[in-house]
Amino acid sequence: MNNPKISWHSYLNRRMLICVFLGFSSGLPLFILLSLLQAWLAKSGLNVKALGLFALVMFPYTWKFLWSPLMDRFHFGKMGRRRGWMFFTQLALFLGIGGLGMLDPLTQVPMIAFVASIVAFLSASQDIAIDAFRREILPENELGLGSAIHVNAYKLSGMVPGALSLVLADIMPWQTVFWITAGFMLPGLVCTLLVKEPVVYGSPPKSMREAVVAPFREFVTRAGWGNALWVLAFIFLYKLGDSMATALATKFYIDLGFTMTQIGVISKTTSLWASVVGGIVGGVWMIKLGINRGLWIFGVIQAVAILGFAWLANAGPEPWVLAIVIGFEAFGVGLGTAAFVAYIMRETDPRYTATQFALFTSLAAVPRTFVNSSVGYIVAYTGWFNFFILCFILALPGMLMLPRIAPWKEVRKTTPPLPE
Repeated sequence: MNNPKISWHSYLNRRMLICVFLGFSSGLPLFILLSLLQAWLAKSGLNVKALGLFALVMFPYTWKFLWSPLMDRFHFGKMGRRRGWMFFTQLALFLGIGGLGMLDPLTQVPMIAFVASIVAFLSASQDIAIDAFRREILPENELGLGSAIHVNAYKLSGMVPGALSLVLADIMPWQTVFWITAGFMLPGLVCTLLVKEPVVYGSPPKSMREAVVAPFREFVTRAGWGNALWVLAFIFLYKLGDSMATALATKFYIDLGFTMTQIGVISKTTSLWASVVGGIVGGVWMIKLGINRGLWIFGVIQAVAILGFAWLANAGPEPWVLAIVIGFEAFGVGLGTAAFVAYIMRETDPRYTATQFALFTSLAAVPRTFVNSSVGYIVAYTGWFNFFILCFILALPGMLMLPRIAPWKEVRKTTPPLPE
């Protein structure tokens, strides 16, 4: 159990600052695809069904485990495995995001889908490197707080394409908006240049066969096929309802009658403060609770937050309702995601960080990619209110698996934080 002599202040160190910058860099491309791209295409006249199908451009997030062994096996000279791949993907993302906005949404929709897929591929690859880097610099007792900080920085990055960029879109051309948004990749790139390559735990893979086979064999043989299937099922289900509920959030707000400025200022600003509070509360709380109990408590809050969208669907374009619903969603889902990511990190073997983490997070991205592609059709058939009730129901199976996956009474062992 926790050592009472260790204050949570002891966990606020340089590693947590790194989690802030890399978490922001990791989340920005995803939210560009989810928020800015969606708003851009919606304003150009694409219907809800076509917008829903655009979720398919995110397929790299689901399949990134296929090329993650390459990122475990190869490196960029003196920069090392993690920093080298981080630098390459961050630079390419800056150029790709800026270039995306130079296309014409009225005549080049197929090309936009292609470039968006490339951005998603680079973003997923950046996630592989950053996740592995974070897992390798954090001792086990810092996984909870480090994940909370990373997740909330990840969510805070959504304020750029989901708020600032939307406001700018009302006063300047979309091409300029995309290049300004792309510029927010640069702080993460600078962080990558300043940090040190983590110390390798054991020997890196010496061949592609070892890089591909060993991580999967270790996971399956760790506690048998049965346990492996339970873990994979839980990873798929825990965020399913929340992922579906927010898949077409911007379109939902537009359909209700909110203006672009209202969405940017009211919705996203409320999300900012709720995420900050959620990060502070969740990170400190998880030090006391541990990862298992965090999954229980934060998961309940995450599920209840979905019902807020159903309330908003009935209330209509009421700014104060929007602020409450989005604030609670950002707070609750931020908590749930922090515990979920900490759990995934705990399930990885440090010898095969990139490949195993990519496998788990790829599975977690399945709902966002393939299931979410059907959201437009579901909404067209059920309407927004019934859709959000369905999302709440789909959040329950993952919670029901917790007694097997993360027992409430399981004792969590920790060690003092590593010295700086």
